[in-house]
Amino acid sequence: MDSKFAKEMIFMKTIAILSGKGGVGKSSITASLAVLLSKRQKIVAVDCDVDAPNLALVLGLKKFDKQIKIYTNEKAELIPSKCDGCKKCLNACNFSAIGWAGKRPVFDKLLCEGCGACELVCPKNAIVLKRVQNASIGIGKTKYGFPIVAGQLKIGESGSGKIVAEVKNEAKKIGTKEKADAMLVDSPPGISCPMIASVRGSDYVIAITEPTPPAFNDLKRALGVVEHFRVPYGLIINRCDLNKRFAEKIEAFASKYAIDILGKIPYDRKFVDALVNLKPIVVWDKKTEHIFLNILNNIKIANLVF
Repeated sequence: MDSKFAKEMIFMKTIAILSGKGGVGKSSITASLAVLLSKRQKIVAVDCDVDAPNLALVLGLKKFDKQIKIYTNEKAELIPSKCDGCKKCLNACNFSAIGWAGKRPVFDKLLCEGCGACELVCPKNAIVLKRVQNASIGIGKTKYGFPIVAGQLKIGESGSGKIVAEVKNEAKKIGTKEKADAMLVDSPPGISCPMIASVRGSDYVIAITEPTPPAFNDLKRALGVVEHFRVPYGLIINRCDLNKRFAEKIEAFASKYAIDILGKIPYDRKFVDALVNLKPIVVWDKKTEHIFLNILNNIKIANLVF
């Protein structure tokens, strides 16, 4: 990395928003936080849920200004003139990606993981790995004045973790150019490779849950990843009034482990109306601004005053 570029990046803080379980309101909350934060700081919004990106839609952006093709995967390809039909590749593939037709192997592009086992065992060097486009990165500017970067995995392709890394790198370049103060990363649900890639290198994590057993259990697993990387974090309880007793259980958990509760958001039908109209709730209903401003004010992160 260029030393000048690295030096400039130091001043841009990365805040990852995660949930563990999907469907707890992570993207809609991220959108509202981004809109309000952009009034105080220069920001870049990043959608790292490359399997199902929707942050741009929540922010009202239907089409990106620029698309970048991403090649992070490889697929096996046969050189027919070199193949002697020994079938060693057929036995080496653990993904059932190799079939047989006549005297030659046939590679299923959807099943091939590009592991290279077939290439290694081929005595005639008749198999090569070639890079394939497995994703794209969309870049645009929201109506609220800040840029957004989003990754999109192609149907049937894999490599989400690597794509997330590419998306974040592109966002960092844009943030450096724009002299942004913060990068808000909308992480994918779960604790798989893309979520890990989203959290890694962050300065702060906003964890979102709701008062239900599945959401709480997945949250605890996600926080285990965050703690592994030693990233400070705080908690938001969304739809906190759906099950008050369970919400109290989450608060007790937070108190026990000294986890900051950044805010509690009550259930409101207007969140759904806002999503249908492709607007963050703080834009759709100004009365909700104080909830999200309180969350921003509760975030404790060095060198970034909200």
